[in-house]
Amino acid sequence: MSVQDPRLAERLAGNLAAVRRRIDDAARAAGRDPASVALLAVSKTWPAEAVAAVAALGQRDFAENRVQELSGKAAALAADEGVPQLRWHLVGQLQRNKAAAVVRLGATVHSVDREPLVAALARAAEAQERVVDVLVQVDLGGPEGELGERGGAPPDEVPRLADAVAAAGGLRLRGLMAVAPRGGDPAPAFERLAALAVRVRADHPAASELSAGMSGDLEAAVTAGATVVRVGTALFGSRPLASDAEDPHGTRARS
Repeated sequence: MSVQDPRLAERLAGNLAAVRRRIDDAARAAGRDPASVALLAVSKTWPAEAVAAVAALGQRDFAENRVQELSGKAAALAADEGVPQLRWHLVGQLQRNKAAAVVRLGATVHSVDREPLVAALARAAEAQERVVDVLVQVDLGGPEGELGERGGAPPDEVPRLADAVAAAGGLRLRGLMAVAPRGGDPAPAFERLAALAVRVRADHPAASELSAGMSGDLEAAVTAGATVVRVGTALFGSRPLASDAEDPHGTRARS
């Protein structure tokens, strides 16, 4: 898939370099190896052409918020011999009736937040004879500490949910994911997340991934130990659809 607009390719190249510098600088400031932090490019609402342009610069991991958009882009880019093989991730809330579609794509699911979804993913994985990488999403609360603000399981339920994922056939527990509360300093929330991750890893040593941090707060997440940062706006630019531009992990109806 050739990039038709050279200005788009140039802008994305500059943005990608800037984001990678931010990650590297944050890691070094925290006394960490920059290679220990992976960039997950959140391409939500951006066309396949933009994904292809970033992929041509060496980025391989991309995330979407909605299953339909993930399926469409993955199919379009897989059919293009000029685009390298990409690794897809789902970071938005997932309904059980769409679990099989995500499993077919081989996507890593960052937003597992309840046991019925664990069961649905496990059934789909076993039916398709696949192994699905899964992260448990943690609800870090809102600005006043209330739960349910950005999605995820309540922190006190996370160890039990992690146990359920680890015990399920066809699923592989990779770690935890969270979105910082709106407003205020994200650092305390990411520190709580990091402490919970240590607790989960005590029972599940292979669950080493910590997916946290976005365009506005990736430095705080890296300082707290994030191994994956999910960046959309700082990489692709302001999103074409303004209705949900503020939250790439916007809460959606569950089932």
